[in-house]
Amino acid sequence: MKTFRYLLPFIIFFSIIILLWRGLALHPNQIPSPLLNKSTPQYSLPNLFDANHPTTQKDLLGKVTLVNVWASWCPACAEEHEYLVQLAQEQNINFYGINYKDDSAAALKILKTAGNPYKIVAIDQSGNAAIDWGVYGAPETFIVDKKGIIRYKQIGPITPDIWDNKLKSIVNQLENEN
Repeated sequence: MKTFRYLLPFIIFFSIIILLWRGLALHPNQIPSPLLNKSTPQYSLPNLFDANHPTTQKDLLGKVTLVNVWASWCPACAEEHEYLVQLAQEQNINFYGINYKDDSAAALKILKTAGNPYKIVAIDQSGNAAIDWGVYGAPETFIVDKKGIIRYKQIGPITPDIWDNKLKSIVNQLENEN
C-alpha cells in the first residue's frame, strides 16, 4: 500500500501527459458539422439586392452553390473577399452570401467597392439563420449540392490553397452528378 502511495502521483502525471499529447493531435479548424449530408435549414430572409423578394433555401436548388457567411466588420471575410470575386469570375462559381449580423449599407458598400461574387445575399441581421446553419463565426462556407444537401463545411477564409486542394474537387464532383 505504501508503494502505491508513491506511484499515484506518477500515474496521475503520465495520465495528464497522455491527455495533453492527444489534444495536440486534434485539428481545431475541422469542427464536424451535424448538418453534413442533410438538407439546408429552412429560412426566409430579406434579399440585400431586392427587399421586395425575400430569399429562401429554394434559391439553392438546381445548381451546386457555395454558401458563404460573411460580414463587413469581419477581417477574415475581407481577407477572402478578393479571392471570392476572382473565383466567381474565373471558375463561374455560384456564390450565395449570408450577411451575418451586419449593417446592410456597409455590406452594400463593400460589394460596390471591392466587387460582388454573390448571385444573392441574404440578410441575417439577428444571426438566427446562421445558428440554424451551425455557424460558429464568419467566414464559413458551405458547399450545397443541386438537391439542396450540405456536402461540406469550410471554417475560415477560402484561400487559393484551400480552393485547389479541397473545395475545387468537391465542387467538380458534385457538378458532374445528376
